Amino acid sequence: MRLSRTTAYLSSLLLSIAFTLTGAAEAQADQSPKATGYVALGDSYSSGVGAGAYDSGSGSCKRSTRAYPALWAAAHSPSSFNFTACAGARTGDVVANQLGPLGSGTGLVSVSVGGNDAGFSDVMTTCVLQSESSCLSRIAQARSYVDSTLPGNLDKVYSAIKTKAPSARVVVLGYPRFYKLGGSCTAGLSERERSAINDAADYLNTATAKRAADHGFAFGDVTRTFSGHEICSGSAWLHSVNWLNIGESYHPTAAGQSGGYLPVFTSAA
Repeated sequence: MRLSRTTAYLSSLLLSIAFTLTGAAEAQADQSPKATGYVALGDSYSSGVGAGAYDSGSGSCKRSTRAYPALWAAAHSPSSFNFTACAGARTGDVVANQLGPLGSGTGLVSVSVGGNDAGFSDVMTTCVLQSESSCLSRIAQARSYVDSTLPGNLDKVYSAIKTKAPSARVVVLGYPRFYKLGGSCTAGLSERERSAINDAADYLNTATAKRAADHGFAFGDVTRTFSGHEICSGSAWLHSVNWLNIGESYHPTAAGQSGGYLPVFTSAA
């Protein structure tokens, strides 16, 4: 009987110590600093080309104070904000030049990339300056690239982000459709070309969303917020061809950043 009581006492004591240590460990974990920094990566759709108000220190990257990353940071005051998105960036550029600020304290990452890899600029140049058949052929080449090569390039970007910022929530932003079909435009591209360009944007978004999901990242679809604000809509949030500033062509305006991208990112973040 004494042995039984002693055993019960020791068991109770050991359990008490175990619960105390567990509680202390949990309390210590709760007191550890949370990852709350925000890093904005990507191409011109994230840097804010077309929105104006560029940071002179960003040079040819053209980072705008009106771009959705800067607007979100101003509204939410993250513990740190690093804006490394750059006009013209491809997937390899993001990996090589933009990931420096990522770390254990990074709690949120945004990124838009892939359009330049797929030849977005060349597609639009071909469609604007050459024949309809040349336009459709160039779009077909871009879609083939999205099938064959882009997924592997996106995997490299997403894996690198996950490795460098394991605690971060990552939001991958897509691209808008450019044209409202049957809209107000009476010149320029044919309706068939406009439809093919819109379909190509959807195709790129679908491929990007799939890769994002496979890495456990959120995907922000901006086609719905830009609906009714495409080129030819009469209330466009995208620049059409701008011969005085060709680099801004087919990029979101300041209204496109605040009304098209920001609410999608805010919801996903």
